[in-house]
Amino acid sequence: MSRAAVLLRILLCLASAVAAPPENFDQRVESLRNSLGAPGVSIAIVENGRTVLAKGYGIRKLGRPEQVDRNTIFRTGSTGKAFTVAALATLVDRGKIKWDDKVIDHMPDFRMYDPWVTREMTIRDLLVHRSGLGLGAGDLLFVPCSDLSRKETVRRLRYIKLATSFRSGFAYDNILYMAAGQLIEEVSGQTWETYITENIFKPAGMLHSTVSSKAFVDSADRANPHGRLNGPLRGLGDQEPLDEMADRAENAAPAGGLAISANDMSRWLLIQLGHGKLPGGKDMRMFSEESSVEMWHPVLLQAIDPWPEYLKPTQPMF
Repeated sequence: MSRAAVLLRILLCLASAVAAPPENFDQRVESLRNSLGAPGVSIAIVENGRTVLAKGYGIRKLGRPEQVDRNTIFRTGSTGKAFTVAALATLVDRGKIKWDDKVIDHMPDFRMYDPWVTREMTIRDLLVHRSGLGLGAGDLLFVPCSDLSRKETVRRLRYIKLATSFRSGFAYDNILYMAAGQLIEEVSGQTWETYITENIFKPAGMLHSTVSSKAFVDSADRANPHGRLNGPLRGLGDQEPLDEMADRAENAAPAGGLAISANDMSRWLLIQLGHGKLPGGKDMRMFSEESSVEMWHPVLLQAIDPWPEYLKPTQPMF
């Protein structure tokens, strides 16, 4: 048997080891999309180090014919926080920082309301929602939109009183991820946007993803945001397109300002499941396996309430 034939058989065996989506998968996606009233969605599925599916469904904007495809970018909200953590991981691997370094050692102007918390706050503490800040504390510094710089936003942390004692419990926040983004800028000498582009997106081959509202709007293949705002209550009424720049807040980008396509997200998932290994790269890494362990290590365990019946198809099974 020729070497080419042997290689072909090996490749066929490898391909068969990756499960294909069920035959009615598209039908199930469309059923869920219609039940939620979503004009368009995109889905990425990876398994065993390979992309099984990266596909779009529906349209990008109500009233327009353009279809969602695998390269259509969607705003991804707080999933962007993981990219900020990955950026910090690259700095850890380069010896620039350690996870348990004090924040003030890298950002001398950093201040929390409590001086003791200021002194004790570590880089890890910025990321795990146990600072003592109340739920969503500081969000009005960027919601619904803001022209504040990231540095000025972080400076105003010193005026926000803590709701609980330091490291005593969980309360989700965004502003400390802005502080993490500012720390990346201070340590690297680059803007957070540039650092993410050069050290995360480019090595990963995420060619369509964007780091700012302006870059998102400048992209031709993007999904317009939609909402139900014309009913008796917010969230009720007809689905309609929203102003793409109405919630512009570049200061909050490290907490959730990215826009990513299904194709690009599949590459990000492969990196995470590969513990930092780049897709297609034999020994090339975005971050070390040690950093991957730190990123995935549980810090505060929380009970999860059951999801409503109509959302159960989207509930994670882990």
